[in-house]
Amino acid sequence: MSLENELQQRSDNKCELCGSGENLSVYEVPNSPTDVADTSILICETCKEQIEDPEKVDPNHWRCLNDSMWSTVPAVQVMAWRMLNRLKAEGWPQDLLDMMYLENETKEWAKAGLTENTGKAIIHRDSNGNILEAGDSVVLIKDLKVKGSSMVAKQGTAVRRISLDHENEKYIEGKVDGQQIVIITDFVKKI
Repeated sequence: MSLENELQQRSDNKCELCGSGENLSVYEVPNSPTDVADTSILICETCKEQIEDPEKVDPNHWRCLNDSMWSTVPAVQVMAWRMLNRLKAEGWPQDLLDMMYLENETKEWAKAGLTENTGKAIIHRDSNGNILEAGDSVVLIKDLKVKGSSMVAKQGTAVRRISLDHENEKYIEGKVDGQQIVIITDFVKKI
């Protein structure tokens, strides 16, 4: 039996990521270990185009990962994990990543392909040089006046589930006393 026929049978002739039944093709998962038998998945043209060209990614299309991330096929789990990581600044993908479970070998495989996509990404660091990611919690290390209001964010205030500014590595956002504010990373410490 050919690889394509095997994948069609395994996936019931549907995209293994979004469930579409149109324009399906075999996709070899990048950075696959050689000792894994199933390193290909069956995906639709839309998923393939968005995986290969980050500029064309439509975050709403990938809400389908809410279902496909539970697949028992490691190659599908790897692609779901990679796409959720690519989109985690949207907020909802981070929630799915927090729920997702991968075996250690599968997670290593998933991480192997992540570095190629984030080579030119902006890296946010706290005052101690620790890398900050969307969804992290930080604590303020000094009192900060909030521009445009009379509010002062006090030293020691915890800011949970931060989001990152994709254009400036020094800016993060988070809620302090119920108000969404921009915080400079030099004044926070990762919890």
